[in-house]
Amino acid sequence: SFANIKTAKAAEKPEKTLVFIGDSLTEGYGVEQSEAFPEVVRQKLATRGYKVRVINGGISGSVSADADKRVRWYLKAKPDVLVLALGANDGLKGTPPETIKKNLAAAIDLAKANGIKVLLCGIKVFTNFGSDYTKKFEKIYPELAREKKVAFIPFLLEGVALKKELNLSDGKHPNAEGHKIIGETVAREVEKLL
Repeated sequence: SFANIKTAKAAEKPEKTLVFIGDSLTEGYGVEQSEAFPEVVRQKLATRGYKVRVINGGISGSVSADADKRVRWYLKAKPDVLVLALGANDGLKGTPPETIKKNLAAAIDLAKANGIKVLLCGIKVFTNFGSDYTKKFEKIYPELAREKKVAFIPFLLEGVALKKELNLSDGKHPNAEGHKIIGETVAREVEKLL
């Protein structure tokens, strides 16, 4: 009957839009677009009954300085959730941690002002800038998550970094297997926000 059709419709979760803003890790450098972790997240959430549209805004080489501009660009897609995974390239260049933090904070503020939930992904650096820089860099993410009260993954490449079998031959970028693990980590946190 008509009443049943209506209840069935109501039970369906409305489609949610996820925007991923990141660098080559997000873009899926060296793997098929369908294997990059944002797409893995979509698949995993779909199997859990979520209708999700994923917009992969990963651009190889991108840095935190563009973060807020890129959030602004995606506002017209009306995202429900922003997954922010930037900073690795800043770390490789030795950008001052306070600058990176300020850049990411601007992006988070813009998202929150537009009613978008944010999942911040922490990055670790293997740099030549010394342990002092590394310590300061790694503090950026937990501090931001606390100050801005956003969801947080301490290390995006948890369980993947430095594992030969989960990375491309460059040792830096995950292969398809690595992306599956990252996708699971991210999907778990995104699901809490949906």
